[in-house]
Amino acid sequence: MRKMFEDREDAGKQVAEAVAERLGGAEPKDLLVLAIPRGGAEVGYWVARKLGARFSLLVTRKLPIPDNPETGFGAIAEDGSEFVSPDAAMFLPEGDIERIKKEQKEEIKRRVNALRGGRPLPQVKGRTVVLVDDGLATGSTMLASIRMCRNKKAKKVIVAVPVAGRDTALEIGRLADELIVLEQPPFFRAVAQVYRNWHDVQDEEVLEVMGREI
Repeated sequence: MRKMFEDREDAGKQVAEAVAERLGGAEPKDLLVLAIPRGGAEVGYWVARKLGARFSLLVTRKLPIPDNPETGFGAIAEDGSEFVSPDAAMFLPEGDIERIKKEQKEEIKRRVNALRGGRPLPQVKGRTVVLVDDGLATGSTMLASIRMCRNKKAKKVIVAVPVAGRDTALEIGRLADELIVLEQPPFFRAVAQVYRNWHDVQDEEVLEVMGREI
């Protein structure tokens, strides 16, 4: 597959241009950019910088299948908002599902403390929220994040990502008020496929991003 982005910075700058064009003259004070860490932090930073908007992290975790942790059966956001595949109960006992949710809630607490210093999210109610990640494969973490923003009474929820699978884009597009996605390649399986330079982001890198000026 053709490499569409040099790295997350390149992707973030391209997404930022697309979001700025779509939002036009929106007042920065009405906008809130929330990135899903860890991979979404770099992309979200460039979007927030372009918009002059408030920037923070919305911590959402995939619910991994025990025998195949790269694959998830859903996701859970930091307020408990969740998306669980309707088929999950077919291949996982209820006890396992609840155990995995509990484990990921603990990891969410750790990440909120480590990456956001334990601080609460900026006010979501009444604002246009731009949810950003470095790409969408199954889209489960984004679905849970959208639900969290709805629960917190966001005025509008916009999802902005460099790449998404076509089926995932359709599903996200139905739930968000607007979807901005730069690339929807055929035979798309993993976000890493479209990046020339890809690595798993560490906590220290996220903290470096969050320490930059907007």
